[in-house]
Amino acid sequence: MAIPLALAVLCGLGLASRPPPGLLEGLGIFTLLVLAMRRPAACLLMMVVVGVTSSLLLARGASLPEGLVREDLAVEGRLVAVTQEPRLTRLTLEVTACHPLAEGRPGCDRLRRVRLSAFEAPPMQPGERWAFTVRLRPPAGFANPHTFDYEAWLWREGIQATGYVRREPPPQRLAESGDGLRERALAHLASRALPSRAERWLAALTLGAGERLTAEDWALLNASGTTHLMVISGLHVGLVAGFALLLGRGAARLATPGRWRLAVWPWWLAGVSAAGYATLSGLEPPALRALVMALVGLWVASGRHAPGPWQGWWLALAVVLLIDPLSAWRPGLWLSFLAVALLILAWQGRPRPRGWRGWLWALIRTQLMLAPLMAAAVLLAFARLAPAAPLVNLVAVPLVSSLLVPLGLLGWLLTPLPPLSALCWWLFAQLTEALAWCLEAAVVWLPLWLPEPALVTPLALCLGLVALLWGLPGLSGPLRTAGSLALAAIAMGLAPSGIPHGQLEVRVLDVGQGQLVELRTAGYRVLYDTGPRFASGFTPVSVLWPPGQRFDEVIVSHDDLDHAGGVAMLDERHRVSGFLAPPGEAIGVPFTTCLAGERWERDGVHFRFLWPPKETAAFTSNDRSCVLEVSAGEHRLLITGDVGRRVERAILLDAEAPLTLLVAGHHGSQTSSGPQLVQWLTPRHVVYSAGRRNAFGHPHDEVVRRFRSAGSCQWSTALDGALTFRLGRRSGQPVESLRRQPSRWGGVGADCLALESFQDRGHE
Repeated sequence: MAIPLALAVLCGLGLASRPPPGLLEGLGIFTLLVLAMRRPAACLLMMVVVGVTSSLLLARGASLPEGLVREDLAVEGRLVAVTQEPRLTRLTLEVTACHPLAEGRPGCDRLRRVRLSAFEAPPMQPGERWAFTVRLRPPAGFANPHTFDYEAWLWREGIQATGYVRREPPPQRLAESGDGLRERALAHLASRALPSRAERWLAALTLGAGERLTAEDWALLNASGTTHLMVISGLHVGLVAGFALLLGRGAARLATPGRWRLAVWPWWLAGVSAAGYATLSGLEPPALRALVMALVGLWVASGRHAPGPWQGWWLALAVVLLIDPLSAWRPGLWLSFLAVALLILAWQGRPRPRGWRGWLWALIRTQLMLAPLMAAAVLLAFARLAPAAPLVNLVAVPLVSSLLVPLGLLGWLLTPLPPLSALCWWLFAQLTEALAWCLEAAVVWLPLWLPEPALVTPLALCLGLVALLWGLPGLSGPLRTAGSLALAAIAMGLAPSGIPHGQLEVRVLDVGQGQLVELRTAGYRVLYDTGPRFASGFTPVSVLWPPGQRFDEVIVSHDDLDHAGGVAMLDERHRVSGFLAPPGEAIGVPFTTCLAGERWERDGVHFRFLWPPKETAAFTSNDRSCVLEVSAGEHRLLITGDVGRRVERAILLDAEAPLTLLVAGHHGSQTSSGPQLVQWLTPRHVVYSAGRRNAFGHPHDEVVRRFRSAGSCQWSTALDGALTFRLGRRSGQPVESLRRQPSRWGGVGADCLALESFQDRGHE
């Protein structure tokens, strides 16, 4: 039943992920038919399909109603996670009660988990119960290429709304946190005089406290391909189970020398130890998944009345997804199951290694065989590749599994004997620093690589085929070698050709209520604006690219925070040849002024400023914005910053018409995009760089109607995510939209979507 059970779970996941019309009615009819057959196995499988589908549909339906956006809500619940940041506290709250404060609003009692930001909050601890007054919004995130998908993360973590805590009325603590074993262990660890990194890594490796790791820790682990080592994984739970089994069987051999092989209790001891360790680490989804896999693995290894390896694999997959259906959207689940599947495929039927040389070669062979498969999986899940990972993991995996984890756990076991515990953790700290040094050196030597989007899938396919070539039994050595070389040649030939001479790539990035446009030619890269800086201090530009990017110019339209908020971050983390800004502005770094009439050419693409003039004292900051026009062949781009209608009329005689692409002025505000500009330039495409559900109502309904009357295709980063256009080629159509809205398919033409104003819909 293992394979049918797993397939039933996967069927339920598939139905719930894209539910067809009449799904519930169809499931009801089909369930009645199955029950009429009176076959217990079929009934069980049908119940699994219905149960998984229903649970996911209920999870989707539990999101915050649109009518409660920007409304004050009273919520009570238990704090699951508390993360301190420089200007605020991040909270994850398990909701037990929720209701709107205003009359006549829809209920919010279906909310189960929310993520909150609290400014100037009192001290809070996980496990405490609190009452807050909050403002929430449905889960959402920025949609940009090569970046972390925050919205998808919220979904798979079961977070149904995000928002912030109101200062009035102040938060109220309802109950103190329970002094659990894990909390006492973390407090004990904090009291020990350990180096900071050793303390964080010890908490993560032995207690599953991944929240103790800093952003720098995660960046190092991501770049070196060793993230999997720093969470409670099947490897760690398996080590605990294996150690307990070894002790139990050793004790059984001493107690009953003639019958020790038949003793059952050592296997139970191993299972209980694994369960206790996973529970100590918090029993969060990764630890729960590892526990299920370890228990099934123990059952398979026991050999008596146990399923085979593949049946055990399917059974573990089914049980994990039944317990936590949302884990199907966690890349870590598929990474771990793919790794186990390849190990089963490679080692099933092979003789056990003999001697230390045999085991050493088996470890090296296993790591080398897993490396391309794990690289392919990470590439598909995160669009990144750590070239150092195969070599690093050859050292890091045995070091962590054979020394760091055992030393960390032994230190906990020897806590009643402080000198011995301190010795174990001192050795742990020394090895941690050595490992960190190796990872940093490897990352400098082979830095993290972010391939172009078109390259991700073909390259991942090549890496997966290489893993299969070396994992499949029965293939000859020359065939494996020749196949790997052929696939390597194919992968090398997949390198992108770049932007042709005379063409311009325009990418309007999704940065919320702000603006950031990236312009690229064959050998030239420029940014127009740098995105916003929020009250928390977060700047979206900080997550768009890895450090060390080179920009030929950064044009800052004016010094408003929604346009110049990322200047300091760009100057600190990247190589910027020069900043440009209007006269009279202050952007925090030295800059050259942008002035009307300046023009330059790069790779056959022509750039020029239409505004501002030399004297800007009579203009507001918005009306001093740099207005940039770019021409690539017959196509033209215009970016006007935040200039108003008076300035628009002043530049019309200099602007060339018609336009292929216009980045709408002031995010679609009614103060810009006047009738004269729209009628004279008649842009083919208009992009509004605006935040989802922004408080300003951008784009304004009057502006939307004006462009619609002119026949313009209208796009918004709030709805479509980052938008990429290629100008200078024949069509000038957008080549990429990061977030297509299913409700908007079939709008005005195949590649031209209808757009509605959000101004009058903010309180629906």
